[in-house]
Amino acid sequence: MAMPLTADKMLAALRNEGLDVAEYKSWRTHNRNHKGPWGTVHGIVIHHTAGRNSLDLCYRGTGSLPGPLCHTHLAKDGKATMVGNGRANHAGTFARNAYDAMANERKVHPRPDSAEPVDGNRCTYGIEIENLGDGEDWYPQAQYDAAVRWAAAICRAHGWTAQSVIGHKEGTRRKIDPKGPVGSADGAMWDMDRFRADVQARLDAKPAPAPAPAKLKPVVDLSNVIAAARRDPGLRQGGTTHAADVKLVEAALRKAGYLAAAYASDGSYGTATRTAYAKWQRALGYSGSDADGVPGRASLTKLGAKYGFGVKS
Repeated sequence: MAMPLTADKMLAALRNEGLDVAEYKSWRTHNRNHKGPWGTVHGIVIHHTAGRNSLDLCYRGTGSLPGPLCHTHLAKDGKATMVGNGRANHAGTFARNAYDAMANERKVHPRPDSAEPVDGNRCTYGIEIENLGDGEDWYPQAQYDAAVRWAAAICRAHGWTAQSVIGHKEGTRRKIDPKGPVGSADGAMWDMDRFRADVQARLDAKPAPAPAPAKLKPVVDLSNVIAAARRDPGLRQGGTTHAADVKLVEAALRKAGYLAAAYASDGSYGTATRTAYAKWQRALGYSGSDADGVPGRASLTKLGAKYGFGVKS
């Protein structure tokens, strides 16, 4: 058993698996926790809605069965919409042998016993997949693939195998879902062993590496560099005013070929650095007092754009 995913962790898990996820009304606090415990989970139950346009029904429920009726509603186009977070009225009671097979991740899921002592709502996540459940209404491939991703996301987040996923009909003799062809009207009927195999294949596939976080460019303060350019040449050898900012400018001037390595990282805007910067200014077309080695915004911005730093006043 495991602690259930928080709303934020659930969203992150589903989106990391590539799902198109939407949030519906106050789903984050919408649950039936006041009717029974919700705090440890091990299991995922697959349902069909047995109707059309069922999103609000899954959220609201009925007079005799208040919502949420699941945690996620899955539309025909594969869009997953969150409708509940916590205990939901989706599973009802389960047979002990069915629950044990799911919780212990056994490869064989037996026909459920007639006795149903297990509170399935307490310990399982549920998804309602938009489908009439008449055996003829079919699941588009995008919808089926999204269901696989949904189950895989939760399994991955908890470290479960696909054997933690069952159809509602595998937990109780009272239900028939999911039911219907997959992929097209004449496709193969939904099969939970096939579905689990597809979920496991996704879990076993090497996940794509997470994109490297964008590296923030360092920022040079223009006023600091100007102050250093005017003050440092008059200081004793090695004297500095704003060493951190100046070092970035020196490194850029070194890459540009205007500053010798010996002066490229001392942080002092001395005569060598000022002479080097004047060369950069002349290379940009400046002359006279505009090429005196004291940076202006335009010339410093161009140096930073070429050599990897930003400029602020």
